Amino acid sequence: MQKIIQLEHISKIYGAGNTEVRALLDVNLIVESGEYCAIMGPSGSGKSTAMNVIGCLDRPTDGQYYLDGEDVAQLEDDQLAHIRNRKIGFVFQQFHLLPQLSAIENVMLPMVYAGVPTQERRDRAAEALTRVGLANRLNNRPNQLSGGQQQRVAIARAIVNRPVLLLADEPTGALDSHTTQEVMNIFAELNASGMTVVMVTHEPEVARLTHRVVWFRDGQVIHSHLAPTELAQVAAV
Repeated sequence: MQKIIQLEHISKIYGAGNTEVRALLDVNLIVESGEYCAIMGPSGSGKSTAMNVIGCLDRPTDGQYYLDGEDVAQLEDDQLAHIRNRKIGFVFQQFHLLPQLSAIENVMLPMVYAGVPTQERRDRAAEALTRVGLANRLNNRPNQLSGGQQQRVAIARAIVNRPVLLLADEPTGALDSHTTQEVMNIFAELNASGMTVVMVTHEPEVARLTHRVVWFRDGQVIHSHLAPTELAQVAAV
């Protein structure tokens, strides 16, 4: 199996001296192609810092990070931006859609930066929106869409460049329970088609819909292969 995420002895330290904060401490983690994982842990456990490192939004202080076999731990900002655009699709709690653009125009944006020709951009954006059930909403602006529909647009935008990793940070945090289930169904379908999905969440009911839970505490991975059915006993500790 191909390793999509390979963290080796990753540490992240902010500040120095009395203000030093050790956000990650010697973290080792592997996520293979086609996995569907949740990253969980209490507030301050390091899960958000880990997501920033995995998403090439931040560099580790120490250690090596191989994304799809490529050593990205110490790349320059412009190199990291190129990697993010080419290899990672992001979905956040807030949808980050541009209000003046239609759904299809929002989804086309990442392909502009990737240099994809105009007609191909439009075709691929329409295909991605159809994939998430919005074939009849291509020309709607965000204010003409429900919260769940806006998150679907965000997911379409995340997958349109055909990334090796779909990284979701609290993607259901702003949604009601019914819409949460709809959005999680889309993640499950994407994973079933072969996409690697890693989701940071604090919601046990969301994590239980994934296949594997990685549990952080005090900047370290306490459990790297926790079955979703074992969540209750770990969260209670």
